[in-house]
Amino acid sequence: MVIPSCFSLMVNMRIISKVMILSLSIIMVLSGTTYSIFLESENHIKSATFVSKSFEVGPGKIASKALYDIEFPKGHIGVKSFDAELVDEDGNSVPLYETYLHHWFAIKYNENITMSRYIEQSHDISKGINYTRNDGACRGFMLPHYWGLGGESRGTSSNLPDPFAVEFGNPTNIPHGFKEKWLFDILAIDTRGAYSRKGCTECRCDLLNLPKDFYNVTRDINEQPLSLNYKGGLFCCKDNLQCKLRKGFHGPTRKLSLRYKIRWVDWDEHQVPLKFYILDTTDRVRTNGSSTIHDCQAEYTIPRIGHGDSPHVKKANIPMKKGGYLIYGTSHMHTGVVNATLYGQDGRVLCTSTPKYGTGKEAGNEKGYLVGMSGCYPKPGSVEIKDGEILTLETRYQNKFRTGAMGFFHIHLAEQLPNKDLKV
Repeated sequence: MVIPSCFSLMVNMRIISKVMILSLSIIMVLSGTTYSIFLESENHIKSATFVSKSFEVGPGKIASKALYDIEFPKGHIGVKSFDAELVDEDGNSVPLYETYLHHWFAIKYNENITMSRYIEQSHDISKGINYTRNDGACRGFMLPHYWGLGGESRGTSSNLPDPFAVEFGNPTNIPHGFKEKWLFDILAIDTRGAYSRKGCTECRCDLLNLPKDFYNVTRDINEQPLSLNYKGGLFCCKDNLQCKLRKGFHGPTRKLSLRYKIRWVDWDEHQVPLKFYILDTTDRVRTNGSSTIHDCQAEYTIPRIGHGDSPHVKKANIPMKKGGYLIYGTSHMHTGVVNATLYGQDGRVLCTSTPKYGTGKEAGNEKGYLVGMSGCYPKPGSVEIKDGEILTLETRYQNKFRTGAMGFFHIHLAEQLPNKDLKV
C-alpha cells in the first residue's frame, strides 16, 4: 500500500492498493516535535502544544506533505479540541500572504507493532498499516480526517462543550498487535513574489509548471483521464511544483512546521462520546440497489455568471444513515465564501457558518483572506437529526471565477445525552 502525500481529499480505496491520501508525491516523514503538557484547573482537562517535522518552501513552491507518526496524547482519552497553524523555524506565525495554508488534515491509522521498526528505517509504508476514517459516508477513503481546516484555522473554534469529547485510544477498538497512530496531510503554497497570489492559492493549472504530458497521464477522482477543461484544483497542486513568479523576483527558502495544540481528558464514565461527520456539498448521492453511494468530489469550479452580485449556490441532499443530537458544527471553505448552511429535511436551519475576513497584516488577520468560520453550539438536546433524515447542505460563494472551491460541513453528533446539567 502506497500513500501519496496530499490528496487525502481525493482518496479512493481503488487507487494505489485501494487507498490514496491527498496529493500525489510519495513521502513519509516521521515527526520530530517539542511539546509541553499543562493541566487546566477545570474538569481535569489537559493540553499540549506540539511542533511537527519541518518542511522546506521557497517563493512560489507547492509543499504537499504527509507527515507520519505525529505526536498525539497517549492512552484512552477524549479529545476536546485540536487547533493548528503554520510557523517558521523561530516559532513565529506565518501570515497567509506569505505561505497560504490550503489545508491540514489529521488522519488516524493503525500500525502493526512488529513492522514499526522496519517502517521507520525503510520509509516503506506498503506493509503493516491500516487507515481508519471518521463517521462520514463519502465513498472509499474520501475525506477521512477527524480534524482539519485551512487558512481559516486561527479564527475557527474546535472546542467541544463538557461533557462531550471524541474518544480515541480505546484498547477494545484497536486490532490486536496494532498501535493507534496519526498523520498530517498538509498542502501549503508559498506565494511570496507570486504573479497572482489568488491564482496560486486556487491551484490554477496555467500558473504552475506542469509537465507537458500532464493531462495525458493524470487520472481524475473517478480514474478517468483528467479533462482539458480542468482549470485548477488539487490535481494541479503537486508537491514541489512551482507557481509563476513576478519577473526578477528572488527570495530565500525557509523551513516551516505545523504547530498544533490538543486539549483532552482521560476517558471515564463521565464523558459522552461524539460521532464526527464531514458532509460535502459536491456529494453526488446515488443508489445501487439497496445501497446508498456518497460520490463526494471534494472540490468544484465556480464560473462567473453575468455581472450581478448574487452569490453562486451549490447544494447537496445527503441522507444520514445514523442521526443524533447536534453538539457542534462549522464549515471548511475558501476565501470568497459567503456562508454555508445545513438544513433538516423539513427545511429547519440546523446550523449556519459565516466567514470572518482579515483587515490587517498580522497573522490571523490578513487583509482580504478568509481567517475564520463561525460555529454553532446549540443547547444539547435542542437540535436532533433523525436516523435516515435527508439533510441539505447549501454553500454560497461570491459570483467570481474560482477553481478548487470547497464546501465541507463538520458536525459532531451525540447519540445519547448525559443525565445531568451541562456546562457549555
